[in-house]
Amino acid sequence: MIEVLKEKQQRLINTLTAISYRREAFKYLDNSEKMVGLIGSRGVGKTTLMLQYINQFELDEALYFSADDLLVLNHGIYDIVDEFYALGGRVVAIDEVHRFKNWSQHLKNIYDSFPDLTIRISGSSMLNILYESHDLSRRLVLKKVKRLSFREYLILKEKIALESYSFEEILNSHRTISSTTVQKHPKILKYFQDYLKTGCYPYGLESEFFSEKLFNALEKIIYEDIPSLNKIKYDQLVVFKKLIFIIVSAKVPYKVSVDGLSKELGISEPTLYIYFDILNKTGIFKSVKKYSKKLSRKPDKLLFDNTNILNAYAKEYKIETEIGTIRETFFASCFEDNLTLYYSDIGDFKVGEYIFEVGGRGKSFKQIEDVENSYLVIDTDFTVHKRKIPLWVFGLM
Repeated sequence: MIEVLKEKQQRLINTLTAISYRREAFKYLDNSEKMVGLIGSRGVGKTTLMLQYINQFELDEALYFSADDLLVLNHGIYDIVDEFYALGGRVVAIDEVHRFKNWSQHLKNIYDSFPDLTIRISGSSMLNILYESHDLSRRLVLKKVKRLSFREYLILKEKIALESYSFEEILNSHRTISSTTVQKHPKILKYFQDYLKTGCYPYGLESEFFSEKLFNALEKIIYEDIPSLNKIKYDQLVVFKKLIFIIVSAKVPYKVSVDGLSKELGISEPTLYIYFDILNKTGIFKSVKKYSKKLSRKPDKLLFDNTNILNAYAKEYKIETEIGTIRETFFASCFEDNLTLYYSDIGDFKVGEYIFEVGGRGKSFKQIEDVENSYLVIDTDFTVHKRKIPLWVFGLM
């Protein structure tokens, strides 16, 4: 059994020969933690990271397998790991772990039974992993693999390696960053436009039918992941589809009226809040709250998580997407982790003490002229104005 899995593992690793670049998320796996789980949108590159991690070890030391493999379904995760450990194995990487029934119980037993075993898992259903991981809360370190940043896209697609910068460095040095980059790479704005359409996922770099494949992956989230864990009846899934259609049809980033939207969708306001939360966890949406000292459940703007998702839905529904929505979607997608982005009445967004107005090359300071700590984020290749920042530069954070 182990020999067969090893053969499959080697065939997959052989496909990595052309992928020498290790993404920043590789550090989530390459550490001393006993058990780490990767979550993230379908197609974001979790499997490649797992294989790159396994490939560091001698063949007899480490084992990779997918939990939806027929061999695994027949024998069970625990029994496979038990046999591998008896043969001297010390590292296991289990992909698509949520595909195996009672996977969290198997992992709990593996964790407790083999003290010196290093365990790495991943799954394409963020909802499933998040829901089940509470049983492993004292054992499992869960990390999210994000979409490709513009910087990572440039490395993988164009073989251009640019430095990364902190938020503060971009605010202070964007003129130098943008002008020197454009001098070396005059097509940077063209690369950025390509990224906005197909660059957020590794498989978008090569696939001719990327938007169609991305749309199919999003459909799986709606029709498989959501109902499997949230006890939502199949006929209720039309509400999620309606909500997506409403947002992609909006000419500007969708401003939420909870009362009006719940009536339009035919559901209660508490149910609408639950649906917002589900869609945020799936990675389809990014809800943006208005800056306020009061805590609120209400999102003020709903954006898609990234511009590739926006374009995929727009293409499917034959809707022409406004360039302003694309720009704001990209800008919002750059802010996660310790940088919280808010919707603002003045300008478009607030991050920390700073206000940002997002627009095209000809955007004026009219709306934020006298606002302290305010910037224009404009869709251009470089700027010489200290308060005008090229939009693409935020993709280097």
